[in-house]
Amino acid sequence: MDKKSMYKLSYGLFILTARQDGTDNGCIVNTVTQVTSEPNRIAVAVNKKNLTHDMIMNTAKFNVSVLTENSSFETYRHWGFQSGRDTDKAAEISFRRSKNDLIYIADETNAYLSAKVVSAADLGTHTLFIADVTDGEVLSDDESVTYSYYQKNIKKQPGAGANKKGFICTVCGYIYEGDTLPDDFICPWCKHPASDFKPL
Repeated sequence: MDKKSMYKLSYGLFILTARQDGTDNGCIVNTVTQVTSEPNRIAVAVNKKNLTHDMIMNTAKFNVSVLTENSSFETYRHWGFQSGRDTDKAAEISFRRSKNDLIYIADETNAYLSAKVVSAADLGTHTLFIADVTDGEVLSDDESVTYSYYQKNIKKQPGAGANKKGFICTVCGYIYEGDTLPDDFICPWCKHPASDFKPL
């Protein structure tokens, strides 16, 4: 199967934020969609390895900041390629706080939604949260970024002429140096498996 065929699905990229015991955290997700209008509900799938996942499981609330085509690769690196278990993602960044006391990102986004979880389904590696939208605001008229746009225009490509031996993650661009990539290797940035790597 050509896994790049999945990139053609018209889904976007979002910053998902949560708060527990006075700590703010967030991660990049690509599956947020409205599932009903009455009541106004959304679904979001979150990888169980993310700290944000655990915070949502424990608090049953989250915010979604909708990223735009004007977003920078560094924004994806900050929210998606490091863990909140190791770093304070809310430190030294610009954010606002919504009525539910969670942060949302106003820069490089065009809207935010606040949501309260009403049910959760175990999907194996991910949990699918179904949530009532409790608040939201339009922040700009900039176009929402799609995953396809991110792949073509935002994601940093490996440097031309690089003489490194190794493998590159086709999802985020992480480079594993070495002659052989272990079959059970997991990308430390985006958590995708070895099957999503190709030789340099």
